[in-house]
Amino acid sequence: MSNPHIPSDTTSQSLVLAVDLGTSGCKCALVSLDGTVRAWAFRPVKLHVQGALAEQEPHDWWMAFLESAGEILADDAQLRSRVVAVCCSTQTEGTVCVDRNGQHIGRALTWLDSRGSAAVTRRVRGRAFNIEGYAPLKLWRWLRLTGGAPSLSGRDSAGHMVYLRDEEPERYARTYKFLNVLDYLNLRLSGRFCTTQDSIVTSWITDNRDPNHIHYDAGLIRLLGLDADKLPEIVHSTDVLGPLLPEVVQALGLSPKTVVIGGAVDNSAVAVGAAVGDYETHLYLGTSSWLGSHVPFMKTDVRHKIAAIPGAVDGRYLAMALQSTAGANLSFLRDRILYHPDELASDEEHPAVYEVLNQIAARVPPGARGLIYTPWLLGERTPVDDPCLRAGLLNMSLEHSREDIFRAFLEGVALNTRWMLEPFARLLGRDAGIITAVGGGAQSDVWCQIMADVTGQPIRQLAAPIQANAIGAAFIAGVGMGALRFADLGHLRQARHTYEPSSALRRLYDDKFETFKEVRTRLAPLYRRVNSSRTPAT
Repeated sequence: MSNPHIPSDTTSQSLVLAVDLGTSGCKCALVSLDGTVRAWAFRPVKLHVQGALAEQEPHDWWMAFLESAGEILADDAQLRSRVVAVCCSTQTEGTVCVDRNGQHIGRALTWLDSRGSAAVTRRVRGRAFNIEGYAPLKLWRWLRLTGGAPSLSGRDSAGHMVYLRDEEPERYARTYKFLNVLDYLNLRLSGRFCTTQDSIVTSWITDNRDPNHIHYDAGLIRLLGLDADKLPEIVHSTDVLGPLLPEVVQALGLSPKTVVIGGAVDNSAVAVGAAVGDYETHLYLGTSSWLGSHVPFMKTDVRHKIAAIPGAVDGRYLAMALQSTAGANLSFLRDRILYHPDELASDEEHPAVYEVLNQIAARVPPGARGLIYTPWLLGERTPVDDPCLRAGLLNMSLEHSREDIFRAFLEGVALNTRWMLEPFARLLGRDAGIITAVGGGAQSDVWCQIMADVTGQPIRQLAAPIQANAIGAAFIAGVGMGALRFADLGHLRQARHTYEPSSALRRLYDDKFETFKEVRTRLAPLYRRVNSSRTPAT
């Protein structure tokens, strides 16, 4: 690949400014093309929540980017001179309305915003018979062309756009282009109104049957009642979008030859950073959790809500199974139970609370002395799509202490992961094999061992699991510049340790897993009765 904007020196000295913009804030990292993180900084971003509304201010994203990037670049001219590309990884299923000048119109709707539920339902339902809320022919068409369908929750890009069309017609009319979060950052960096093949996918208006040629489908656009001219150009994650805009070059002190690479949404970037080969499975343990694997086919398991849809790797699809809350259970335990700001709270700060929880959980016997935790704080999506499920501790007695509760929380997420893994492996058509663990939760040696013991699969812990997004973005940039190939990335992966499942604990966790599933079966009707009229808290 050749491009006049790309510096010829793409040696190991070259660095990528990798941008990881999540819901909580923006992390910028300097990453070399071998995947080594040289520096990073973080700035928080506020989330505005009121009922079904969940918005963020695009200006806040941009300022968080400038401040975090500025921190790692400010005092080192030599370091700045080594930056050859900027590449982003962001939260997905967000929607930003922009005008012809690239100015945002109002706040962005985030993946937690469910105001579009009614608007989506009106468009996907049939007049008579429906399958899980969808008219059969409409559902068949969406699955055949896209591998999925608009979520009835209204939380995806499709739901946001139809909500704006129906409920905010003035803003809809003023909108020149609808952009996802990644697309908005790329606009601010390069001046291009474009979207990547993985960023556009949850708009559910593209024909994804050829992974090398993702394109809009006019019929699907009509089904949602959208205007095609408000949709951005589709590019590849590895495409060079152009040089960094002069105002950004000046603000950060970078070379005017620095290029902007298309990048990817968070789950696609993590997959590139974790395990890029066909059928290599990774487990992301963050606020939510997912199992992912690149596969050579598009496929959907409607019953278990698992799909293989376009990712960042050309010619491949990314199979995904999503767990609604994983690490969120630990932050809930920390913020709402242990250190909730009420009359019982002390003024002492606890910055290393997760390290302490791991130490305590490690000394509790496997099985948490019979205590069972169900980690469904926000319902569940895979392998059952049930927003009414709730978290709970079961089988608690006077013999238990909070030490057992800590371990039960970790085991509960692992049991739910095993539950997801069963249909996920069937979709792959093979055993998942060694699972690469990434994300903040994968930093825990204790949790990785629990995951191995509960799932029965070896767990590979990467050297920098929390930086998987940034490393994936850097690898995508390296491929885009012609300095790397996706086939090279397996050799660049730096692993810290592989945790083998204990054969001595197999029967214990087999029994506990069966009990875990039975708990869901027995309690699901009760949860539906209690929670069917309530929206899950965000």
